[in-house]
Amino acid sequence: VQLVESGGGLVQAGGSLRFSCAVPGRSFSCYAMGWFRQAPGKAREFVASINWRGSSTFHAKSMKGRFIISRDNAKNTVYVQMNSLKPEDTAVYSCAASERISGASGSPMLYDYWGQGTQVTVSS
Repeated sequence: VQLVESGGGLVQAGGSLRFSCAVPGRSFSCYAMGWFRQAPGKAREFVASINWRGSSTFHAKSMKGRFIISRDNAKNTVYVQMNSLKPEDTAVYSCAASERISGASGSPMLYDYWGQGTQVTVSS
């Protein structure tokens, strides 16, 4: 299963970015989807997740209210809208798909497929 991410880049503090993650194929609507990030020298961190239908979401406490996950099953794509970005949001962001769970989850161990990762750099 291929996950193709887009939307990263350089942004000033306070700015916004939207990531997309496309998952070609018929099974996208069966997957729970998640976003994770990893900053240099730090462990992978959960960002947000969404259930297969898009009716339930789960956001990391530190990002709740700033980051919003959504999905469009007709387009086989999951999104994360990131607002009010801070320098500490600088990281490589990756999307992930799970065929083992249908609900939203913050545990990376439950995800089966991962995107290649996209760099986000927030300048102060």
